[in-house]
Amino acid sequence: MSNKALIEKTLERGGGIFRLNPTFVPRPFGKAGRRLKLHPDDYYALGLMRGSIKERWFASTVAAQNGPLAPSDEGMSYISAGYDRDEKFTLKEAVDLLGAQIVGEDLMRKYGGWPMYAKFFDFFNPLFHHVHLMFEHAAKVGKLAKPESYYFPKQLNNHPGEFNATYFGFDPAVKPEQVKQRLRDYNKGDTRITELSRAYRVELGTGWYTPAGVVHAPASVLTYEPQWNSDVNSVEENVVSGEIYPRDMLVAECPPDKKDDIDYIFGLLDWEKNVDPNYKEHYFRPPVTIVSNKAYTEKWVSYANEYFGAKELTVEPGQSAALNDGAAYGLICVQGHGNLDNHTIEAPTLLRFGQQSSDEFFVSEASAKKGVTLTNLSPVEPLVILKHFGPNHPEMPKTVPPDFA
Repeated sequence: MSNKALIEKTLERGGGIFRLNPTFVPRPFGKAGRRLKLHPDDYYALGLMRGSIKERWFASTVAAQNGPLAPSDEGMSYISAGYDRDEKFTLKEAVDLLGAQIVGEDLMRKYGGWPMYAKFFDFFNPLFHHVHLMFEHAAKVGKLAKPESYYFPKQLNNHPGEFNATYFGFDPAVKPEQVKQRLRDYNKGDTRITELSRAYRVELGTGWYTPAGVVHAPASVLTYEPQWNSDVNSVEENVVSGEIYPRDMLVAECPPDKKDDIDYIFGLLDWEKNVDPNYKEHYFRPPVTIVSNKAYTEKWVSYANEYFGAKELTVEPGQSAALNDGAAYGLICVQGHGNLDNHTIEAPTLLRFGQQSSDEFFVSEASAKKGVTLTNLSPVEPLVILKHFGPNHPEMPKTVPPDFA
């Protein structure tokens, strides 16, 4: 059977819904938060040289930029052809072959495929102060910008890690030259660049939007992160929790002739956004309830940007929810068990590396518009899923509710 025939058969058998295998991603720096439901023996499944597993990626058609030891498909989502077989294929291949049949005409016309992905970020220690390149600078190294958003699910945060506050940008009183001097001193010692920043304590059940060009140091809280199809950054903090980050990580995404150009490196920042005196007002994202009744509650948890959106759906014990969405989406189950149309859906207790699961799916645009039914089969526990969309959901809120602005 050709891959196209296998993909079409799998889509038909799933009723327009693909079931995805777990995609775990190691990072060579930092400490694993161990909240990914991964077996304790498997956090170094790819070897000590690769570092521990700290992320799980969802609905990904892009590879992780993880250095020369990483395979070319690391970070990319694979679709399972069935529990009883090892056959699988990437979501990217499915979209490349079937196109609008999966993601719709709009995304194919504008982006030529599925333009975003989501992840669980799971570090025990805070991450370094870093900036994701804007489109202009990313294009100079053949890449895309990476705006991203954060949501902090209560189900996966049994502990906050080492530091449960996130730094965003710089204090409005900070001057450009102060930042440039810290960047010049990168190799001289701990520059303590976050002394110039401002931190906000994490509130579980809420989130943030972080535009490309804004420097940030994420908290050590497990975070659900819908983001654009890119894995590109410049690290501005050289020492975090006693761990040293080499200057190469500051300039890795600079053209060769710009790696010692402090003005260029500083220019990776969108300065006005970084020193916005009303940063929280503009970028904090409280949940926006769409509907709440005895059967289910659905909320927007990522919204008010031009790149992606996300919802949280909670189906009450013994209840069902028949829901329509105006765009294709990926989803991950974070609590409970039940049915997703003709699929079993369940949040895992413990996964072995390489094991199939029943917690992640991709819903084609046609099925999303037709509607899917989530049924909670537990008499006591809610069924909770997170749904990630591209930029084309017609009902995504464009602004933050005035009560929170």
